[in-house]
Amino acid sequence: MTILRHFTIAALALCLTACGKPVAHAADDPAFGEKVQAYLMAHPEVVEQAIGKLQQQKQAQAEQTAIAKIRSHKAALERDPRDFVVNPTGKITVVEFFDYQCGYCKLAAPEVVKLIRANPDVRFVFKDFVIFGPESEAAARAAIGAGRQGRYLEAYQNFMSEKAMNHTALPRLLKASGVGDLAKAQAAGADASATQKLKDDHQLAVDLGIEGTPAFLVGEILVPGADIEALKAAIQKARSKAA
Repeated sequence: MTILRHFTIAALALCLTACGKPVAHAADDPAFGEKVQAYLMAHPEVVEQAIGKLQQQKQAQAEQTAIAKIRSHKAALERDPRDFVVNPTGKITVVEFFDYQCGYCKLAAPEVVKLIRANPDVRFVFKDFVIFGPESEAAARAAIGAGRQGRYLEAYQNFMSEKAMNHTALPRLLKASGVGDLAKAQAAGADASATQKLKDDHQLAVDLGIEGTPAFLVGEILVPGADIEALKAAIQKARSKAA
């Protein structure tokens, strides 16, 4: 009976909370508790309905919290002058957090490039979220160096298509990307400003609650994972809203 009583009290609290009513001291009233217990035993579906409503409330709260975080970091997300941006005059901004050793990022990359080329109105912002160790950081730094020679997108494509990303592969990939001065690119990727950029982007992802890569943001919509169809839908939604 003790277990049943605890269940009854918990169910009562859940039901009242889900319905937006204060629990107060109702659960301490034995007679009231017995009535609730009898009702729940006769109508167990009420508990399921209450749990469903509570989950909906929690999801809505989580979404509002996420939107608030995105809004508070909007400038850092979309208008950091240090970012590499494709289609800079586009009216719709997409931000990608990625890691060069992330398998799902590699799967998404060709579709990302297609999307960029097919949608000149989409302003695409690249942000490194280095989570897979030193090799990922080395690649990110090399890409920064390539970007300072106007070859960022080429490096992004080549790095993402490389199955075994490592320090040895980077010079070859930089050359394939059209980087003319390897020493200059390596120095640019190793300087203090590159270090700070990687640190800031990592912290930004953490502040936004992003836990994995790739992650795309279209306005206030977060698209986790390599879900290109969801990304396209978010872009279309942004277009409709702008129109």
